[in-house]
Amino acid sequence: MFEQDNTALSTTQPQTRTPYTRSARNQRQLVLFNNTESPLSHAPSHDPSDNHGEVFTRRWVVDLILDLVGYDPHRDLANLVAIEPACGHGAFLIPMVERLVQSCALHQKPISAASGAIRACDLLAANVSAARTAVEDLLMRNGVEPETADKLTHEWIFQDDFLLGKRNEIAADFVIGNPPYIRLEDIPEARSNAYRKACPTMGGRADIFIGFYERGLETLRDGGHLGFICADRWMRNAYGKALRSLVASDYSVEAAITMHDVDAFETQVSAYPAITVIRAGTQGPAVIADTTADFTEASAADLREWYQRGRGGALHSTGISAAWLSHWFTTQAGWPTGSPDRLALVADLEERFPLLEETGAKVGIGLASGADQIYVTKDSSVAEEERLLPMVVRSDLSSGRINWSEHYLVNPWSSTGLVDLDEWPRLAGYFRRHWQTLSDRNVGRRSPGREHRTIDRVIEGLRLRRKILLPDMSQRIWPVMDEGQYYPHHNLYWIHEGESDWNLDVLAGLLLSDVAELFISTYCVRMRGGTLRFQAQYLRRIRVPRFADIDEAAREELKDAFRKRDVNAATKVALRLYGVAEIPS
Repeated sequence: MFEQDNTALSTTQPQTRTPYTRSARNQRQLVLFNNTESPLSHAPSHDPSDNHGEVFTRRWVVDLILDLVGYDPHRDLANLVAIEPACGHGAFLIPMVERLVQSCALHQKPISAASGAIRACDLLAANVSAARTAVEDLLMRNGVEPETADKLTHEWIFQDDFLLGKRNEIAADFVIGNPPYIRLEDIPEARSNAYRKACPTMGGRADIFIGFYERGLETLRDGGHLGFICADRWMRNAYGKALRSLVASDYSVEAAITMHDVDAFETQVSAYPAITVIRAGTQGPAVIADTTADFTEASAADLREWYQRGRGGALHSTGISAAWLSHWFTTQAGWPTGSPDRLALVADLEERFPLLEETGAKVGIGLASGADQIYVTKDSSVAEEERLLPMVVRSDLSSGRINWSEHYLVNPWSSTGLVDLDEWPRLAGYFRRHWQTLSDRNVGRRSPGREHRTIDRVIEGLRLRRKILLPDMSQRIWPVMDEGQYYPHHNLYWIHEGESDWNLDVLAGLLLSDVAELFISTYCVRMRGGTLRFQAQYLRRIRVPRFADIDEAAREELKDAFRKRDVNAATKVALRLYGVAEIPS
């Protein structure tokens, strides 16, 4: 068991946590309860009738996870430590004990030698009792004396809240299970506050399984494995960012297997589950897999055999497609989406080609004003001509060329900072008519005496610079050239050559291709109806050949493809430049 950390339960005192580094992890080990005091004695109270987010996993799915993390009876499991952090009635625990019994027999050890090999806890006393009964029956069926079976079940299984137990040092070789599915806001306030203090990765409207990941990972010794099946929302949603950062900083994603349509649980749930296997150690090759409703126990056997063979070709079997990646994706933004074959191609291109900005090109976003109804106007009389910048907005780009809608940015900036309104009487009069609105904005309240500022400062020289524009929402990547006439609105992204030797028409041709679209569709959030939501961070993920490595014929072909808006022609050239035969579906 875990010693109770009373500080973690305090609602008034701040808690200091050890930074997440491998060196810090090696300074801690698992400390067991001494059983002289209930581990829940200081915890916020819980009602057994509350929603505890329990979903029980089918046996063949459990066996797959145990195989993926290496909980194998041929290993000396009695000398290893496995944690089940929410054991329920024993869906994971029973198969774990079965394998432990087999391992002891293979290694000619009495089961009593494995008293420290399993640590399984649950918040609910009824679950602890049920799990103990099931394990005790299993042991006695395997010839274990009743007294020994009773002793082992009480050493292995206990009542505790996994998220609030104190770990002074780390000693777990495995953390395995199916964490509860429940949002923090659905938990009584005192316990929710304690969870947030104990688990810093549980931000926003997180599910509590985020905390199970965090505490499970920091419980691992170097080389230890965590294997969970739970909802995959954390891989892409904002509330999973801190957990993704933790994983990227100190752990290796070994496998991520999407199982949205698989009958993986004893009851029907809309959980969008995935199996995730994470190792404590430096990132190495990883498996990405996607399944369909046809993924069954037989398919799991195919996956297991393919995975255990190690890195090689892709797997395409009944109900599953899987591929080995040379590395995992370390971005703190949402993990990528797509078929395993497409993700394997992205990983390969990331190995061979530089990021767009590494070639010298620059990526940015248009101006956010904080009050477009004031700063963006079609009325050119509201301010002096020098204070109006022609502004291009998303709808101006729909044809593939700029059809300017005659919007202007009312510009309060000069090259040296905010303008002196006394020098611009028409601008000053316009702002005074809207001063209350300007002052009520967050940026206005933070800037007394400078309430007329926009959120973003106008970038000097950007309007007059030739640049590629991209709308922030589109069905596909859609580059449009601005010849240096307009300032971009905040719903547009811009790319220019920076200090590089890029010809922007060549670059725009590459960006029009399906190869650029592959990167965007892999990383971008796809909204209802298939619309991609662009962000600068995703555009910066695009890999491109360096301009000097593009031969003259290819340059001309890309220029021509961009001028004609010919995606197929641009893609044909791009595939050749990237050394790719085709883009997988």
